[in-house]
Amino acid sequence: MTNTSTIERVPVTSTPAAPVTRRGSRAGRPVWEEPPTAVGQAAKGLTLGGVLAVVLVPLWIIVLTSVSSPGAINRAGGLVIWPDGLSFQAYREMLGDSTVRTALLVSLGITVVGTALSMVVSVLCAYGLSRSRSLGHRFILLLLIITMFVGGGMIPTFLVVTGLGGYNQYWALILPSAVSVFNILVLRSFYSSTSGELIDAARADGAGDWRILWSVVLPTSRAVTAVIALFYGVGYWNSFFNVMLYMPTESEKWPLQYVLLTYVSRGVGLPGSLNGGFGTVQQQTAPLSLQMAVVVLTLVPLLIVYPFVQKHFRTGVLTGAIKG
Repeated sequence: MTNTSTIERVPVTSTPAAPVTRRGSRAGRPVWEEPPTAVGQAAKGLTLGGVLAVVLVPLWIIVLTSVSSPGAINRAGGLVIWPDGLSFQAYREMLGDSTVRTALLVSLGITVVGTALSMVVSVLCAYGLSRSRSLGHRFILLLLIITMFVGGGMIPTFLVVTGLGGYNQYWALILPSAVSVFNILVLRSFYSSTSGELIDAARADGAGDWRILWSVVLPTSRAVTAVIALFYGVGYWNSFFNVMLYMPTESEKWPLQYVLLTYVSRGVGLPGSLNGGFGTVQQQTAPLSLQMAVVVLTLVPLLIVYPFVQKHFRTGVLTGAIKG
């Protein structure tokens, strides 16, 4: 008789079952997912192609018109769709104008300074509101939310800014729009979801709130920080309404967007520029090509910056909006 207690039990290992796939479908497709049909694939391709065309075709027309000669624009009857008689005269005349060069520098300065200031204020405010033990954080959060729905209005804001001496001053183009409550709430939501173990470990090592913010919170929230910085930067770069309010006559202080509005939308020359601005250039270069050249000039900085931020865009927006 065999003693069963002495029999060594051999562990039985089981291998995971291979996923079941449908015949004719690509490997790895779950059984519940139907294989794509030819009609579905064609519809997806047409939809993506249509969206791509809506985005790229206007950009192509603007760029091509800006580098077209007056004769090509006249033959096309306006905007140029196919290359015909390319010329960079519009860019030479535009960049040779003192008003455009100054406006470009002004826009870059306002964007860099404004974005830095807005990010500092928004990050500090969002981090303070994300800490449950911070003094009066609920009351301050409620006040910020109220300002999203109730505002003083344009005229009171104008009176306050001008009363503080902001008329014809660069800071009037930055401070009135320096803080966005929506961006603060997105940052706060993300900071609130930061791992408590990391913060507790940093406090155990003797780190204070400034050190925790700089060494723990910000490194773990690069995605949302990059996205919010992009929001602020695009807002400052495209802003022109504050110029209409606080700097309507100082043409040498105008940013590039207001120069674009003045020349393209209103169809007038640029006051304060050399030789009367674009008004004297119209005999040599088609006005439409100059207009499109100014548009291209305003798009170039965003096209350069956006690819570096695009990888953080989806992660930052969705994570900051969903977490917390």
